[in-house]
Amino acid sequence: MVQQLLTLARMTVATGVEATTAAEETTRLFGLDMQLIHDTLIMAVNVFLIFFILSYLVFNPARKMLSGRREKVEADLQAAEQDKKDADALKKEYEARIEKADEEAEDILSKARSKALKNEADIIAEAKEEAARLMERADTEIERERRKAIEGMKQEIIDIAGAMASKAVGEKMDVEIQEQLLNETLKEMGEDTWQN
Repeated sequence: MVQQLLTLARMTVATGVEATTAAEETTRLFGLDMQLIHDTLIMAVNVFLIFFILSYLVFNPARKMLSGRREKVEADLQAAEQDKKDADALKKEYEARIEKADEEAEDILSKARSKALKNEADIIAEAKEEAARLMERADTEIERERRKAIEGMKQEIIDIAGAMASKAVGEKMDVEIQEQLLNETLKEMGEDTWQN
């Protein structure tokens, strides 16, 4: 029975403590007690320590990585801008080279045309010279053939004159006398008379 009494006393004390704590809680506006303030301060220190550790272990490397990426992107943008400027300069240089090549091609064509005209003039001049040589050679050949024909005619005239003279004289004359007589006759008649 003592035990029952003890149990009952304990319950009464527990009920009394609960009643006093319930009464105290209703009298406090926010329910702030020292334990809550103590727990809040420890939690705040813990959160601060977590942020400090995270800042050291996670945030700073992340910031460094982000700043490195930012610098890399800026460097890439500057390199791209420089490449664009270089490409524009190369484009202008190539356009200038193409223009120069066009001018050189036109110059080469102009020189080729003038050379072709000069060659044409040279060929025409050579052809004229060749034609003049052929004409001169033909004139020389004609003159030679004319002289041959004259000599042939002279010989025929000599033969005819010799035949006529031998009939007229009745005797045969020798060749030297015939030529002498023919030459004398021709001189008396003149060369123009019998050549035409």
